[in-house]
Amino acid sequence: MDNGYRFILYVAGDSVRSAQAVVNLRRLAAERLAGAQLVIVDVVAEPERAESDRILMTPTLVKEAPAPVRRVTGDLGDFDTVMLALGLTSDPAPGRP
Repeated sequence: MDNGYRFILYVAGDSVRSAQAVVNLRRLAAERLAGAQLVIVDVVAEPERAESDRILMTPTLVKEAPAPVRRVTGDLGDFDTVMLALGLTSDPAPGRP
């Protein structure tokens, strides 16, 4: 079931940080974004794509759809912050500023 969400996660090889970002993204999608399309791009294997997409650091998650395009960097472990940064929620979690 496609919910209209499309994400691209840019990682650098098989580093621990990259692997953690992939695990966190898949968990986030399963828990809060069921049906989202996920694409993982290894910038080590595809440096020209990283350059053309203006990826300056990894891991970087890009929400391509729905518009507007948004980016967030890091291991994606704080789901509330990731959702807020991607414009998928307007309210911080209870107890957060």
